[in-house]
Amino acid sequence: MTTLTLVLLQEARAGVVEDFNHAERCKDSLYMGTPPRGYLSSSFKRICQRYEDKPRYVTVYDTHKHIPIYSAYTFKKSDGEKKVDFPWMFEPQLASEKSSSNMEPFPQSASMHMNFEDTQAVLEDFADVVQYERGQLNPDEHQADPLDKAATYSLTNVVPQIREFNMGPWAEHQDIIRKRLNNFCRGKAFVVTGVTTSGHMIRRSNLDRVAVPEYMWSAYCCTEFDQNAPYFVRYKFPVFGAYGLNDRVNNHMVEVPLKNLEKFLKGRMNVDKNFQIFYNDCVPDN
Repeated sequence: MTTLTLVLLQEARAGVVEDFNHAERCKDSLYMGTPPRGYLSSSFKRICQRYEDKPRYVTVYDTHKHIPIYSAYTFKKSDGEKKVDFPWMFEPQLASEKSSSNMEPFPQSASMHMNFEDTQAVLEDFADVVQYERGQLNPDEHQADPLDKAATYSLTNVVPQIREFNMGPWAEHQDIIRKRLNNFCRGKAFVVTGVTTSGHMIRRSNLDRVAVPEYMWSAYCCTEFDQNAPYFVRYKFPVFGAYGLNDRVNNHMVEVPLKNLEKFLKGRMNVDKNFQIFYNDCVPDN
């Protein structure tokens, strides 16, 4: 098979990809088609999250810690309703590159999950841990189309969040951002949401299975916004960030300018000095 044929095949069906440099590989989920830069780990896999044969959003996934490091998506104006009737899904190509490039619902038989639990979290990992909720990095509530919403229910888009944090500060922050972007973003809004980890793991059958984030963070970029918005909103455009401690206490979300967020994260993640969440810090070229 020629290299060109392989490249064309890769472009036609995404899933686990080498890069996000093509629309079929989820390029349109990223501001200026550019992912966050500066991550140093080699164990991360790039996932173009496809559902029903359409690219939906981007996830960079740690196959050792079995959690996403970040998901990047375009925000859609939404009423904030959460749909809970979608099945949880997994990423077949993390287990085998010959598998389907679409996320797929977990098989009914739990014994089937052993086929891919080496590379990703499975439903059993979350079964007996009452203190944790499944926190979506690309949240259902930030999408409008039913298929885009369904696609957020991949476990590769989920991290364990302490219940009090998930239902309190984290949920409130996601709703604040949803309303802000609904009301004041006039163009496309790009969001990147990620984690830092400190070594704490969910264990199952005496094995470390899923890393529990220490901090959650998020940032949005919307270059076309309402210039007449009140100042207390306007200064948070075109770009702003936030972080919060994934814990029962002291877990409020702190909103900060992008540079402050990047500085905060540099001390807590394996990134180089050029770590950058948005291309050109979300400053348009014109």
